Amino acid sequence: MIELGCFHNGSTDLPVTYEPGGLAITDGSLAQVRESTQRTVVNQIRQGILAERLGYDYWFQTEHHFQIEGAEFSPNPLLSEMAIAAHTKRIRLGQAANIITWHHPLRLAEQIAMLDVASGGRVECGIGRGYQPRENETLGRPYGSTIQDQERNRASFQEAYEILLKAWTEPSFAHHGENFSIPPSYTRWNHAATKAFFAQPQVEREVADVLRLGGPDPSSGGNPVVASTTTLREISVVPPPLQKPHPQLWQPLTSPRSITWAAENGVNGYFVGETNEALARNIEIYYRAAERAGWPDRLGRGALRYGWDTRYRRGVAIARFMHLYLPGANRAREAARVKRGLEHQFSYIGPFFEGSLLPVGERVTAGMLIEADIALVGEPEQIVEKILKLKTACGYEDLMFAALFEKAGFEGREIEDMMQYFAEACAPELRRACGGGPDWDTGAGPELVPQIAPLRRRGED
Repeated sequence: MIELGCFHNGSTDLPVTYEPGGLAITDGSLAQVRESTQRTVVNQIRQGILAERLGYDYWFQTEHHFQIEGAEFSPNPLLSEMAIAAHTKRIRLGQAANIITWHHPLRLAEQIAMLDVASGGRVECGIGRGYQPRENETLGRPYGSTIQDQERNRASFQEAYEILLKAWTEPSFAHHGENFSIPPSYTRWNHAATKAFFAQPQVEREVADVLRLGGPDPSSGGNPVVASTTTLREISVVPPPLQKPHPQLWQPLTSPRSITWAAENGVNGYFVGETNEALARNIEIYYRAAERAGWPDRLGRGALRYGWDTRYRRGVAIARFMHLYLPGANRAREAARVKRGLEHQFSYIGPFFEGSLLPVGERVTAGMLIEADIALVGEPEQIVEKILKLKTACGYEDLMFAALFEKAGFEGREIEDMMQYFAEACAPELRRACGGGPDWDTGAGPELVPQIAPLRRRGED
């Protein structure tokens, strides 16, 4: 079996140029970059809706902020996906990922649950720690996160993760940890409605569980809710998610430590920039760690198929940069644009991974990415061959594959053409070769869904 998704990172549609040192950068003013992000907001929603109409199984968006360089724009995947959910019925909505160290976990728990309810239980909830200091130090500081200290960052992530699970699965709870005290111990709450509600036998929670009752405090001069020494002991987060006990969790993975943690906690993994060889090693780490831990799973479903298990939507997914040459395309001109788009992406993200995934001081070129099958470029039959090669090389029993179609310098409609071409020319062959995919019944679709027009043929001029 195979499941197919689209992975959207938010590259600019502005052209790419090279600075004198050979670095690929956005060719535009700050004002033009800001305007391009407005187009990206619309494109992400349009393409998420279109993905369902074309038969994709998943739509993933990243979370990134402040990036005027044009490589990554997706400041609120949950908000985009709420709009997508309103106009779709079947496609699963994932985040790659919500960086939970940048949000108050209760606000995040509410928003994810709201999307799960509004979508009819289609959330695939990504969680991550963050790795870029401009984002992490600006947004994470109030919640105890910093990547200047990786152990502190991990501790912040772990605490936020624990709070999310409590918020989704416990009707009323408290949490008192290193970064969060929920509710704060000094929170006065002498509300008659709260007392009356929890005094009812059907509520299955006692007043004394929720409130620490005390006498009046007339010196406070406040209203009846605060003019008392009664304080709050527990809090309830609503709505609960539709999926029980909570949506499936995912995490972007790089190091053996994070791979092992995800496997031991029943969290799905996804990889983007690894070679097939590195991916095969990482899948083995994940699978063996899950096996040793007794196959942890939110629903207790037991052992997984190797790599990915379509029955349970569980395991390790893979995303690849993707470019199909459309019928009538000027191959030389298109190849040059692809080269600039890929090198623009890695000119930005490459320095963050020097010394870990990439050699120090080595600039990533489009040729390197294509040769290593990290970027799949070519005609449909070539793309299908490379995806099946990946499946075999990594030992996948089932496969979950997501394509990153968007690249800097390409307009939204060009990306939509490629999404359509892949769906028509590659997806059927992949499903035949892999034993099929999930059943689809999308109906006629709502009026606001982008219409699927015939593929435009590109001229030679």
